[in-house]
Amino acid sequence: MTKLAVIYYSSTGTIHAMARRLAEAGEKAGAEVRLRQVPELAPQEAIASNAAWSQHFDATKNEAKATADDVVWADAVLFGTPTRFGNVASQLKQFIDTLGPQWGQGLLADKVYAGFTATMTAHGGQESTLLALYNTIHHFGGLVAAPGYTDPVKFADGNPYGVSHVTGGSNDAPLGDAQLNALDHLAQRVVTIAGKLAA
Repeated sequence: MTKLAVIYYSSTGTIHAMARRLAEAGEKAGAEVRLRQVPELAPQEAIASNAAWSQHFDATKNEAKATADDVVWADAVLFGTPTRFGNVASQLKQFIDTLGPQWGQGLLADKVYAGFTATMTAHGGQESTLLALYNTIHHFGGLVAAPGYTDPVKFADGNPYGVSHVTGGSNDAPLGDAQLNALDHLAQRVVTIAGKLAA
């Protein structure tokens, strides 16, 4: 059975919802799945200043946290992060930066990786965030399984680099069919490719 780790950071819940959908789709594709949240780094006063952030933090604070073992264990890893100035959020980057010992032992290489993200605006840095994330995967010796346009659903979602969602000015637009279908396709794709590599 292919082992899939879905490792994410979410401040107000969008990436969390995307991660849950990917985990469900990975299980439907036949994978054993670990859904893991990286720890919050922001100070409590910053979290408290945003009602949606505070509510999401409280609602998910007891969820399983990511460890290096989750990446080592996996055949495929899906990393999720909101965009921060066109880049990976510091919370996910901090987790990735702790993987030096595993990288040094070659334990992060030859796995299948892909990413997902969200922004408030349509051109808010989704593609640059995923490309920045993949710089790290190249250093791992990992295999980037970007979805490209390998399924008609990608023409609706429109992001060949991974899966992304626009949350809108109020930052709470729910995932639509285009995003849900793209998430299902991404999970199926990485599980299938990882399974072929293991065969």
